[in-house]
Amino acid sequence: QVQLMESGGESVQHGGSLRLTCEASQYSSRTSDQKLCMAWFRQAPGKAREGVAALYLGGSSQYYGDFVKGRFIISQEAENKVYLQMNGLEYEDTAMYYCAAVLRGPFERCGSWYIGGQYSYWGQGTQVTVSS
Repeated sequence: QVQLMESGGESVQHGGSLRLTCEASQYSSRTSDQKLCMAWFRQAPGKAREGVAALYLGGSSQYYGDFVKGRFIISQEAENKVYLQMNGLEYEDTAMYYCAAVLRGPFERCGSWYIGGQYSYWGQGTQVTVSS
């Protein structure tokens, strides 16, 4: 059973930067041809959950929500860890950020990554607050 742990959320000034980390425990890419598609979602109070970014572990493709506009970068740090580097933070980025993951084969990868319902594993979330 894969478990996800997020960290890095905090209060930051408008225009500032943060780096979120998601680490997947109980996961090894060496035992299967399936790897994790790891994604970040966020949800602000009163708003629907939305996909922020996704990455297929061991692959090179990255996926982003339209609102990111080049401000965020998702990257793989280790076999089971991804970063979300967020720059130029705006007030609208204030939300709880969740890491999600699902095992996928090399052909599926992170297809339809923005659909939250397909993810098998979720973290508890880390709060990001952008203030003046």
